[in-house]
Amino acid sequence: MMQSRENEGDMPENLQGGILLDQLYQVSPCDLNTFLFAPDSQFRKDLAELQGTKDVQEGPWEWKSGEMTCLTRAVSYMKAATKLVKAVKATEQQTYLKANGQEFAILVTVSTPDVPYGNTFNVQLLYKIIPGPELSSGEDSSHLIISWGIDFHQSTMMRGMIEGGARQGLKESFEQFANLLAQNLKILDSKDASDKDHMLATLQTEQQSDWELASEYFWNFTVVSAGFMILYVVVHILLCEPSKRQGLEFYGLDLPDSFGELISCGILVIQLEQVFNMVGHFVRARLRKGSDHGVKAQGDGWVLTVALVEGVNLASSEMTGLSDPYVVFTCNGKTRTSSVQLQTCDPQWHDILEFDAMEEPPSVLDVEVFDFDGPFDQATSLGHAEINFLKHTSTELADMWVSLEGKLAQSAQSKVHLRIFLENNNGVETIKEYLTKMEKEVGKKLNLRSPHRNSTFQKLFALPPEEFLIKDFTCYLKRKMPLQGRLFLSARIVGFYANLFGNKTKFFFLWEDIEDIQILSPSLATVGSPSLVIILWKGRGLDARHGAKSQDEEGRLRFYFQSFVSFNDASRTIMALWRSRTLTAYQKEQIAEEQQVQEEMSTAADRGSVPNFEDAKMSKVYNAELPISVKALMEMFDGGKLEHQVMEKSGCHNYVTTPWDLVKPGVCERHLSYRFNRHVSIFGGEVTCTQQKSPLASGEGWIVNEVMSLHDVPFDDHFRVHFRYEIEKSPLAHNACKCAIYIGISWLKSTKFQQRITQNITEKFTHRLKEMIELVEREILFATQQDASV
Repeated sequence: MMQSRENEGDMPENLQGGILLDQLYQVSPCDLNTFLFAPDSQFRKDLAELQGTKDVQEGPWEWKSGEMTCLTRAVSYMKAATKLVKAVKATEQQTYLKANGQEFAILVTVSTPDVPYGNTFNVQLLYKIIPGPELSSGEDSSHLIISWGIDFHQSTMMRGMIEGGARQGLKESFEQFANLLAQNLKILDSKDASDKDHMLATLQTEQQSDWELASEYFWNFTVVSAGFMILYVVVHILLCEPSKRQGLEFYGLDLPDSFGELISCGILVIQLEQVFNMVGHFVRARLRKGSDHGVKAQGDGWVLTVALVEGVNLASSEMTGLSDPYVVFTCNGKTRTSSVQLQTCDPQWHDILEFDAMEEPPSVLDVEVFDFDGPFDQATSLGHAEINFLKHTSTELADMWVSLEGKLAQSAQSKVHLRIFLENNNGVETIKEYLTKMEKEVGKKLNLRSPHRNSTFQKLFALPPEEFLIKDFTCYLKRKMPLQGRLFLSARIVGFYANLFGNKTKFFFLWEDIEDIQILSPSLATVGSPSLVIILWKGRGLDARHGAKSQDEEGRLRFYFQSFVSFNDASRTIMALWRSRTLTAYQKEQIAEEQQVQEEMSTAADRGSVPNFEDAKMSKVYNAELPISVKALMEMFDGGKLEHQVMEKSGCHNYVTTPWDLVKPGVCERHLSYRFNRHVSIFGGEVTCTQQKSPLASGEGWIVNEVMSLHDVPFDDHFRVHFRYEIEKSPLAHNACKCAIYIGISWLKSTKFQQRITQNITEKFTHRLKEMIELVEREILFATQQDASV
């Protein structure tokens, strides 16, 4: 009855209190379940004798029906006295949450009403028994995970003391449990259990040859019937004598003599066409084999190896009910593709794919299954999944079944069988090199944390052993009420932990989950301290939503952190780590090159002074005749709706202008400020501008001069960008104008890198100005057409 409920849910998550036991044993999951929970279990009797437990009474396993049908039993006993608590009676309610013959989950709720405050809480234990990795000996193995938590029925000020006492008592109790279990069952070393070379070798021996695949693919009714028809027709031709020419036939052209012959020829042609298409499909699919399969990883660092074993219940997008599936794996921007399996919903791949060494440990592996339709056709997705390396141990990754998401996959309950190995082939040197690289971006020394500090950090957030702590800061998490805690930064996560009178707040999210990081100015609400706002992508970081202050209208979680001891140090470190994890390779190269130039420029002598505007050398970058009047084009400088629309669409956020003020006869001046988005500038820097406008001597146009200052970008204190817009009435048409734009750069400091920076700025702004003028033209013409239609 439990096996019939297998599809109702997945294995439950570990309880929040932590892990009491996580071990591999050389025994099948079914036998381990029987060993621990069978009626009158000898192991339970030995454990009770070891711990001094008396008056043990086991109830029978019973099948209960109701809102949740389940298999359950009650166990009562007298717990031995301790230094703090006298002997008390305890009652356990043991319930099977999952049992399908291979995976078992048993929830144990322990009630001890006679202990102090015992009526306010229950202790919960979750036993999870899942299949372990394959062993070289061929024997079965099991993975036993026991976690704990406390369910409080009532609020109490003694919550922290209760949790601390329960944690200490359970730790001592399950140390005895583990030692006794080790005396009865053989413990497996995780390294031996996840023997990468052996597990991959078994896959390589199971590879099918092309002849075997061809025989399976072509052994079907279409090919057999077509072959039979061809043979039948050939024998018929050999037995018949040549017929006389009649009707419209002539020498070399033999036409069907009846409708029956015509139909037979049509059937034969259709069958031959189907066979020809199958042969072409098979050849194209087999040509994909070997593109990534078996290619060895290159370089030193984090090497990811994915063994794609098989799939079950894959959906089909074809009328035949079968598909030609292949899998695409993506990690840290790199992709690997498997071979194509033909006409099957339960493919057997046995492909081994390796990713080249990465400087940074990967966080997630994206898996997507496609239906092969040819090299130039758009493939149909049969399902996808995301594997978070931080939520799985190396043992779990070494042999796991992954459920696919998507409409087709969920309706078919599709799964793929993977074996994943993440290794650091350069040891601690990879971590040191990573920290050295980050020191250049942070601008501060980053020390390798002690093994004890790293271990504590890993246990706090239940992270795998390869995760290493980079930096941590004391700060406040702003929600309804500020909460003091510590913000932890590692190579892959941002984590927060606080413990206020026993009420723990703990969460983490990936660097890749972050869409944007904003800095808010000090205010009364933040007690005069700047705030750091971390905004996640929509649908990301949902496990950490209890720590978010709000969720915006787009569904993005927002986290507010404030009151850092050194805000500049914290913000610089967080921004550097985020950029390192999220920027593309090309953007990283740009930043590295610009930072190198900045370091060299910092040693250059300051020989120059600030030039006057007239001294800047200007170059014409744009000149065009526009089908709009001078007055209409000058609207892009009046601070109105058109100007704000154009600047927003061209990538300027928080656009603010001041009114035009008369500074001298015939000359008006105003100031602008805005921020570039990251599509315009990877730094997203702030911009301040001063504009002056004056009429032409002819009175039929304007000259607008602009001086732009860039902030929060490399070399922002070395130069200013100058623009001059010359707009005058066109002699070609009454309602038209001429527009010419000039660009120049004034240097505040002399440097040998002037040519490179000048070229980069000129190219960027030439393209940007052209797009802006075209956008202004479209907006004005569109508005004119609308007014005419009205």
